[in-house]
Amino acid sequence: MRVLVAGATGYIGTRLVPRLVADGHEVRCLARDPRKLRDLPWSADVEVVRGDVLDAQSLEHAMADVDQVFYLVHSLNSQRFADIDRQAAETVARSAHRAGVPRIVYLGGLHPPNESKLSAHLASRAEVADIFLRSPVPTVVLQAAVIIGSGSASFEMLRYLTERLPVSITPRWVHTRTQPIAVRDVLRYLLACVRFPSDLNRSFDIGGPEVMTYADMMRRYAKVAGLSSRLIVPVPLLTPGLSALWVNLVTPVPKSIAMPLIQSLVHEAICTEHDIAAYMSGEDGLTSYEQAVELALERIRDAEVESRWSTASSSDAPSDPLPTDPSWSGGSVLSDRRTLRAPVPPADLWRVVEGIGGENGWYSFPLAWSVRGWADRMIGGVGLRRGRRDPARLHLGDALDWWRVEEVDHGNLLRLRAEMKVPGRAWLEMRVTSDGDGSVYQQRAVFVPRGLAGQLYWWMLWPLHGVIFGGMARNIVRTAARSPGQRP
Repeated sequence: MRVLVAGATGYIGTRLVPRLVADGHEVRCLARDPRKLRDLPWSADVEVVRGDVLDAQSLEHAMADVDQVFYLVHSLNSQRFADIDRQAAETVARSAHRAGVPRIVYLGGLHPPNESKLSAHLASRAEVADIFLRSPVPTVVLQAAVIIGSGSASFEMLRYLTERLPVSITPRWVHTRTQPIAVRDVLRYLLACVRFPSDLNRSFDIGGPEVMTYADMMRRYAKVAGLSSRLIVPVPLLTPGLSALWVNLVTPVPKSIAMPLIQSLVHEAICTEHDIAAYMSGEDGLTSYEQAVELALERIRDAEVESRWSTASSSDAPSDPLPTDPSWSGGSVLSDRRTLRAPVPPADLWRVVEGIGGENGWYSFPLAWSVRGWADRMIGGVGLRRGRRDPARLHLGDALDWWRVEEVDHGNLLRLRAEMKVPGRAWLEMRVTSDGDGSVYQQRAVFVPRGLAGQLYWWMLWPLHGVIFGGMARNIVRTAARSPGQRP
């Protein structure tokens, strides 16, 4: 079967695509920027087409001769996510009908039936599902609650809240009932959809084998992780907004994502039916909550996390110019350049460059980076806690602390785009070149200020550039020379 996956760079899509390939399907991936799929291990096994779920012309081209469309797109990073998701669903439904696509599969959110006041997040998911189900194209909608899996935003929020807070002052929603499901079960249900009857047009509730509260999830997580018993004290004054601020400070999940997730946790998310079992051909064994947590923690310990929410939730804007553009679309450009020779082969220097960030740090004034990271969290930014998905290897689109990997040419170039709160746009570029029996390290920090605030920001920090950027360049070269042939 030939299938199109919209959202192939997302948390679920990145995991679904290689499983579809393994099952023998011909997979076509839709991507606004095909480069983001370039470094994934399965990229050579799929067809990648450039397109956008808001662009009908590109969709009809991508949907040509397709037997099924998996729609795994959400826009939580935008304040207008409901409008964007509505428009995208309508465009996809019309395009699929024109292209003669036999079926759409959509992964939505589990919510109480007949609830009139859903959170904005759940209301948008329900609206998208309704758009597809009312379209001329038969659609299967899978409605899931909290997904338990390494790298998911929901799991990271649960993990950090439990591990960092032996005593939690919590809002009332921690006692709202939910039915968490392991990511492996979500993927199994999605894969099974290709075998469902072609005229099936309905939604299915999918959940794990147990109903529990968020407080139960925290306590049971602590037990699986070998932590001491957690004390959870509910306080009615903690609103979802205040909870999101607290999650923003304690976990890697920023307020922009934590807010809709927490607002959705106010509603009970329990399966009202399990009709999907009739279509599973005896393959409906569900993963227990404890086993799902164990599997997720094992993936994290072994650095084998397939996908992360932070990689999927990029805040990039296609209109932003790159540091290599001949024109910067107007405005001033400020930069700091450093060049040092390293008495080691380029491969040894590159190992240090590619290993930067996360547990290895930034080789420069750790206190300043830590303070800047906390300041960013205080104003709703991503801070430094996103870390990195792989301890040694970087891929295009990866989140790296408060940066995003905008370009990586392994062995030669790493370009990062800043995603912290800053009055302008910023990049950090690192290059490694050969120089006889050694190598040359070139570092460039680029900042395009926005108004007077941006100018003040740059020049107030200018006296520290020698310590921050100069120290970074020197320490990267020293580290490479100190441990040749080894990971930093």
